[in-house]
Amino acid sequence: MSAALLTETELTQALTGLPDWTRSGDTITRTVQAPTFLEGIDLVRRVAEAAEAANHHPDIDIRWRKITFTLSTHDSGGLTALDTALAGEIDKLAG
Repeated sequence: MSAALLTETELTQALTGLPDWTRSGDTITRTVQAPTFLEGIDLVRRVAEAAEAANHHPDIDIRWRKITFTLSTHDSGGLTALDTALAGEIDKLAG
């Protein structure tokens, strides 16, 4: 069963607590600049573990030390609480 889409009000409220994330249509994105390439890869590994535990997986783009995470609940057709929860977890891991 698909997760319920967030309303515009719910999404706006959730993004208030996720200041490093940018919305573009049905996705939210954050780019993290890692101190080194290997530290960026380690961040990706830790995010992958959190994503696997949540059974919700981000799109990840690695460009040397810049890692971009993009979230959307594809089977729901937009943004859900799964996305904002994983965004918060990524923030903790990237902190």
